[in-house]
Amino acid sequence: MTLSDLDDLLAARHSCRAFRADPVPRADIERILSTARQVPSWCNAQPWQLVITSGAETDAFRAALMEEVQRGTAKPDLAFPSGYSGVYQDRRRTCGWALYEAVGVEKGDRQGSAAQMMKNFSLFDAPHCAIVSSPAELGGYGAMDCGGFVTAFTLAAQALGVATIPQAAVASYAPFLHRYFGIGEDRLILCAISFGYSDTGHPANAFRTERAPLAEFVEWRG
Repeated sequence: MTLSDLDDLLAARHSCRAFRADPVPRADIERILSTARQVPSWCNAQPWQLVITSGAETDAFRAALMEEVQRGTAKPDLAFPSGYSGVYQDRRRTCGWALYEAVGVEKGDRQGSAAQMMKNFSLFDAPHCAIVSSPAELGGYGAMDCGGFVTAFTLAAQALGVATIPQAAVASYAPFLHRYFGIGEDRLILCAISFGYSDTGHPANAFRTERAPLAEFVEWRG
């Protein structure tokens, strides 16, 4: 494998927002997990734990989550950003408007944007969902390690032709997820990863985000 191969894999990966119903074979999911677990972690703690749904379990979870969102209040285990400013706000807005433009939601269409946002909680119709958690006692270091695992999971999936989208929105209903999956309160629910095969003809999958040039995030010394 060359660096160019890795570049191509990273460029091909994107956050999929419309999935086909076809399930991913269990053997392929296990291959993805076996690859992702190779990432480094602080003191080799390997803090990630996953609950993965398939088939009827995904459909039941999807329905229960949608019901919870309609009546509940978001309360994430890991505090959301206190704000976005400067270039971070610019990038966030650019991504959001690119999605809305792709699916035909015009500026000022609050009903349309709300409907698109709710697709997060239907898991974009994905046939599988992974809930990622880390020991609360490891705090930010455990969360950082799990971030590496999530990245590796998405890349390994891409290498097998499996599309993914990491979702903070799902994790924002952490109390519900703790109850529904029996995840102990000694763990922080960090995100979900919805995955399956991309509906390549869906307009939500027609746009791509850009990456900042090195000059925007690197300060050279020496």
